[in-house]
Amino acid sequence: MSADAGSAAPPPVLPVEQLGRVHLVGVGGAGVSVVARLLAARGAAVQGSDAAAGPALEALRADGVRVWVGHDAAHVVGPDGAPLVDTVVVSSAVRESNPELAAARAAGIRVLHRSQALASLMLDRRAVAVAGAHGKTTTSAMVATVLRACGVDASFAIGGTVRVRDAEGAESAVPGGHLGSSDVLVAEADESDGSFLNYAPTVAVVTNVEPDHLDHYGSREAFEQAFVRFAARIVPGGTLVACADDAGSAALAAAHRAAGGTAVTYGEDGDADVRVREVEIGAGTVTAVVSGGPLGGEPRALRLAVPGAHNALNATAAVVTAVLLGAEPGAAAAGAATFVGTGRRFEPKGEADGVRVVDSYDHHPTEVAALLRAARPVAGQGRIVVLFQPHLYSRTRLFADRFAEALALADEVVVTGVYRAREDVDPEIGPRTITDLLERTGSGGGVRAVEDRLEAAHVASALARPGDLVLTVGAGDVTELGPVILADLTARASGVASRPGATDEETMG
Repeated sequence: MSADAGSAAPPPVLPVEQLGRVHLVGVGGAGVSVVARLLAARGAAVQGSDAAAGPALEALRADGVRVWVGHDAAHVVGPDGAPLVDTVVVSSAVRESNPELAAARAAGIRVLHRSQALASLMLDRRAVAVAGAHGKTTTSAMVATVLRACGVDASFAIGGTVRVRDAEGAESAVPGGHLGSSDVLVAEADESDGSFLNYAPTVAVVTNVEPDHLDHYGSREAFEQAFVRFAARIVPGGTLVACADDAGSAALAAAHRAAGGTAVTYGEDGDADVRVREVEIGAGTVTAVVSGGPLGGEPRALRLAVPGAHNALNATAAVVTAVLLGAEPGAAAAGAATFVGTGRRFEPKGEADGVRVVDSYDHHPTEVAALLRAARPVAGQGRIVVLFQPHLYSRTRLFADRFAEALALADEVVVTGVYRAREDVDPEIGPRTITDLLERTGSGGGVRAVEDRLEAAHVASALARPGDLVLTVGAGDVTELGPVILADLTARASGVASRPGATDEETMG
């Protein structure tokens, strides 16, 4: 992995107070809503719009953000075309045809990408930027949680609620946008569109450099080079924290060091600066021992209240980061135990008729495989039933065989229609793109392709038996199907058909 970045520098970053009145397009989205919340907390005049109503908009209203349902040029310019706002913030999902963005362009209003607005929030902070094809949300939340346990109230911009447990065992959830009292800001650094190159972090964490988003980058080499450029953005005196167990991340650390930068590697790999050893997996828990590098030679125990061996690595990255920011190693390691999870990452949704339902955002084959391995001890003697919604036609096409391999780890698989997100519909790609490959393997139990997502939810609930674990998996609106499945299961337990036309066999399983 070459250290030759060869790219233009990002635009200058404006202080928050120079942004003026800010309008955010798609303000209900996970990434944009946290920026809106942080800007409002910093005293900026903030407003926004979204295509649909929902809990996110209500939460923003409670935080003092003016929001509208529906996009309209009148939100950003007056009847005479004069600007009503000073800055418009958009994500990569907003198209140039959006009426608010088009009106802002025509009126000469400053337009910033969401990442540029977040860079403004980082400007006077020690920033931690967490990047990688997988694990960003969880690792970011772990960093903020460990710092909190060490007495550092860090600000954070994370695409999901952060769930923590206090010393008395009480759990609470904090929205993904939090303005803390310290000078530290922790943020997910989204590599999907290259926008993570707008950040200048004190600590950059890279969990892995496994090629993804090739619809944007075009090649593996271009994807890897983006991470080299990201590491080059670390401020003087800052540190790259990279996973030695991932070949791409390890190569990045070597390239960064060769270019004169400072890096700390972590992992089970024998050459890692911080070694992760004695990893033990329980039913929803993980324990490990970490030592070396900035943690010193004394072994430190990690006890995690989340499932999956991969989370031992994520927690180690969080502990190392906290220590680099001044935390005491023992306190940082102990602080990892207070992390309970984040929204949409193995998030329990409820239980009915003896079946547990869990929602998870995983949408890359490596993530799906890690999820199912983590779910196996949680399921115990029960089966794993997966309702999987592919995310993006391009990703489904590129990784169909790997998705099939990952899903073969489940006992029952239902694949529904592709969530298109920012892409145009590709009629040649659908659920059968994956299920045809999965059926050929002969692995696991039943395999079903169901285009309609609501029908897919009904199929999944009919398959589930008492003792089973049902997972709704994907980065799209599959997250809305957990309640549908629970309603089916509740109706089944009471002996009542949960939907018109449901047969006894469907209802009773």
